[in-house]
Amino acid sequence: MIGQLILNGFINAALLAPPAVAFTILFGILKFPNFAIGAYVTVGAFAAFAVNVQLGLPIWVAVVGAMAAGAAVAWLSDALVFKPLRGHAPVTLLVVSIAVAFILEQCVRLFYGGNVRGFDLALERPMRLWGLRITKEQLEILVISAVITLLVHLLLTYTAVGKAMRATADNPGLAEVRGIPHRRIAVFTWLLCGAIFGLSGFLAGLDLVIEPHIGWNLTIPIFAAAILGGIGSAGGALLGAILVGIAEELTVLVLPTTYKVAVGFLIITILLLFRPHGLFGQAEIKK
Repeated sequence: MIGQLILNGFINAALLAPPAVAFTILFGILKFPNFAIGAYVTVGAFAAFAVNVQLGLPIWVAVVGAMAAGAAVAWLSDALVFKPLRGHAPVTLLVVSIAVAFILEQCVRLFYGGNVRGFDLALERPMRLWGLRITKEQLEILVISAVITLLVHLLLTYTAVGKAMRATADNPGLAEVRGIPHRRIAVFTWLLCGAIFGLSGFLAGLDLVIEPHIGWNLTIPIFAAAILGGIGSAGGALLGAILVGIAEELTVLVLPTTYKVAVGFLIITILLLFRPHGLFGQAEIKK
């Protein structure tokens, strides 16, 4: 029982880790919490559904479609909404991002309605590994999530653009003086993170059902994972996703499954009270 719950927790963490890492990267560059991330995930899930089911194309093409749709919508939301508001208070951008989330989700609902949907995949029995049940799709989620998280780490650590992104996140003004093009880095960050959100929508659609609230239901756990690890720390977001994912699953030992979502709220509340900068984040120094 415990072993199966822990395995389910890691699968849950695999759904949370990529968008949590993308969220913390986006926050590091743009300095505001973007509540529209759940809508980007929803767009990715429905884009993958459209490619796989409506167009009848293979599932790997649906992955590409989800990433392309996520990147395009994220970039367009910045170009049309967030960029004109650059320089405003973070709370202003936060409120605007909530509006963007509602608009995107209602657009999805307008075209697809509120019905539950799924990918065109063959039904298979779960596999048994050491007495634990796991489906082929869940195994794919674990592998894809691990690969994406590793690639993002390598990008940020060893590439010139990754170092430029970290420099911009640490000190935008100094980075600009040193010749780092802040605007181009911002555009690249939107496209990269949007693609990750789109991919996350595809992964969520593999394990869950595809419906207009699929991204919104993941928003609070994603925020909790990013805050737990420390905003601005990609590695911390990964660890936070693992802890939140396992905590949500172990909750069913003492509470009904409907209370799993409360775990994210509880983690955010406790952290904001006792350690606002998270496990690996750095406390802001005010002069």
